[in-house]
Amino acid sequence: MSGGALAAPDGRLRCPWGLSTEDYLAYHDTEWGRPVHGDDALFERLCLEAFQSGLSWLTILRRRETFRTAFGGFRIEAVAKFTGTDRERLLADPGIIRNKAKVDATLANAKVLAGWQSGELDELIWSYAPDPAGRPAPRTQSDVPAVTPESTALAKELKKRSIRFVGPTTAYALMQACGLVDDHLADCVARGGGMPR
Repeated sequence: MSGGALAAPDGRLRCPWGLSTEDYLAYHDTEWGRPVHGDDALFERLCLEAFQSGLSWLTILRRRETFRTAFGGFRIEAVAKFTGTDRERLLADPGIIRNKAKVDATLANAKVLAGWQSGELDELIWSYAPDPAGRPAPRTQSDVPAVTPESTALAKELKKRSIRFVGPTTAYALMQACGLVDDHLADCVARGGGMPR
């Protein structure tokens, strides 16, 4: 998709990817690019972005509630206490993505993060938010990068701290989803936190 913002059924311009399904439209309008804070909330996004790797985000979005149930609401302290029995339960759950490497990374990451101070994950991730003044608003989808120096640095720092399954592309998807960057197209109604009415 290399075009600019497109008119939705309500006549307002939006990023083209947000118009392909009702699920995407709701996610685009109310979540994507809006600031997310809190260790558990960021842990959830980190996990879901890792599970999305190699798949469509729509696959994850449609299974998100099942993921939340399976992973104890993505509360770091709860997931850190998961046992081998929980791992087997997860790998048998058809409602999530049953990828051993991704499940194992989620469980290992929770154990690592449980040893961090409260707010440390939030502070670390947000410390990599680039200065918005240095980022012109993308005019077309082709203007939106897949990787940036900041996402590469964030992925490197997370890996250094033993966080698994987060490369530069996944880190950038996290930055987009959690509002560290605003990659809504310049003409999109949701740019800058705008909310369709």
